[in-house]
Amino acid sequence: MDLQLIPKLKHTNSYNFFLLAGPCAIESEDMAMRIAERILEITDKLEIPFVFKGSFKKANRSRIDSFTGIGDEKALEILKKVSEKFDVPTVTDIHQESDAAMAAKYVDILQIPAFLVRQTDLLVAAAETGKVINLKKGQFMSPESMQHATQKIKDSGNDKVMITDRGTMFGYQDLIVDFRGIPTMRRYASTVLDVTHSLQQPNQSSGVTGGRPEMIETIARAGIVNNVDGLFIETHFNPSEAKSDGANMLNIDLLEGILTRLVKIRQTINQF
Repeated sequence: MDLQLIPKLKHTNSYNFFLLAGPCAIESEDMAMRIAERILEITDKLEIPFVFKGSFKKANRSRIDSFTGIGDEKALEILKKVSEKFDVPTVTDIHQESDAAMAAKYVDILQIPAFLVRQTDLLVAAAETGKVINLKKGQFMSPESMQHATQKIKDSGNDKVMITDRGTMFGYQDLIVDFRGIPTMRRYASTVLDVTHSLQQPNQSSGVTGGRPEMIETIARAGIVNNVDGLFIETHFNPSEAKSDGANMLNIDLLEGILTRLVKIRQTINQF
């Protein structure tokens, strides 16, 4: 997919990977603004095309008492404010057909969660908004099977589609990244590596997903070396206090150093 199709996206001629980054969920306006401002400072300095990410609703949680959001319209309004204040595109995930038209009024990219990427009606509803669509590869799906998901979007009249790999189940409580899938999925659409969700440790007995954030840079480096088009990183000023997915999020204080090193790797790869 041509990055020029994403509204407000900057640095598209930098030959860098692009970045989808932000908190797992929108917890408050102040939090969203602070995180967006810091990421923008870093990505402008490094000339990385940046899309602000934040879920307006967390519909897929392990326990009924888990945080799901601050209210759909309230969170979507915050995403819109972030876009307007910092002049950056935004992405959020949707969970049912009715979410598509609603979220499309506020954000630039609609994301289909991994567990829902085979749901035809959801994909068609998203495609028909005309927005850019980001399809998360199911943890249970092969890279080759994503050609059918992308084709559903295209057959619905929308060629603006990308794929994000967020790991593959390895037993019941762990995920791995099969880097052989990157060149396969790039044949179907621009491909993003979701670094932080790939390091989740799901299905814990506590009902709270674990993670391996110390491996974030390792997985990101491998993705860049294997020519992934973009990276997806969830980040927070204090991951231990985040209301969703704190166990695998990156502390935002570490983001600049990691991205600086990744840019250098990409610049080296571009020479070959």
